Amino acid sequence: MNTIYAKFQIGQVVRHRHFSFRGVIFDVDPQFANTEEWWLSIPEEIRPRKDQPFYHLLAENEQGSYVAYVSEQNLLIDTTGEPVSHPQAAVMFAGFEGGHYRLRPHVTH
Repeated sequence: MNTIYAKFQIGQVVRHRHFSFRGVIFDVDPQFANTEEWWLSIPEEIRPRKDQPFYHLLAENEQGSYVAYVSEQNLLIDTTGEPVSHPQAAVMFAGFEGGHYRLRPHVTH
């Protein structure tokens, strides 16, 4: 069995490679763990492989805040150094410094 290592970590701010949104990672699945219907809803030309880490994000775009599920191949490091404005970020994380969020000690998944 091959060991899969996640490139990104919980608390890291990232942005999507193809779509205009960014977010903070709050959970990681070592490989795809969503529905087949969800996966097939992604346009085929950018549909990710299933055999890679997938990240749960507190995401934001110009329309508002939401939770996103994104493959590792479709994420890039956000270089703005800015926190996200998702309202759940303050609940889940203890603070933001150096471009990274710190998880609250009592928050576990």
